[in-house]
Amino acid sequence: LEGIPVINVHIWFDRKLRPYDGLVFSRSPLLSVYADMSECCEEYASGDASMLELVFAPCSKEAGSDVNWIGKSDEEIVQATLGELERLFPDEIAADGSKAKVVKHAVVKTPRSVYAAVPGRNKFRPSQNTPVANFTLAGDFTYQKFLGSMEGAVLSGKLAAEVVADKMAGREAKPVKEVVARYR
Repeated sequence: LEGIPVINVHIWFDRKLRPYDGLVFSRSPLLSVYADMSECCEEYASGDASMLELVFAPCSKEAGSDVNWIGKSDEEIVQATLGELERLFPDEIAADGSKAKVVKHAVVKTPRSVYAAVPGRNKFRPSQNTPVANFTLAGDFTYQKFLGSMEGAVLSGKLAAEVVADKMAGREAKPVKEVVARYR
């Protein structure tokens, strides 16, 4: 499996933006998902100001972007993010700063964040059950129905727990494809 980059952008604004409580999937070609952390996370809770956390992806040519964003400066990434936010929220955000103003920002680049979801790669994902005695795998990289994600990690942990429970009960662990098929 080949890893591809993802960039997380955190922007603190001087005012409260239209509230969205939870994760929002974006119609932007640069911002796949975002959340106003002041609405959904106690540490950032505020009635006066918003803190957006955004997933900036795809951000490299390997991941499908025309621009190698992972090689750009934090300032260029924030400006591109603000340009997309201006397009998504024209009543609240202007890239020139004439509306909601950026108080601070942080950019986190993860060069190998998720694996590239290309045809034929699932055969390389290992099962939770292994040929090594007392060794069980869990993680979003293992064979399960989701891509590299929190959902994939959680399902993989459940599948790994089933392998361990079967072995502890003296039952032969089911082949992983049979276990995964139950969750489709």
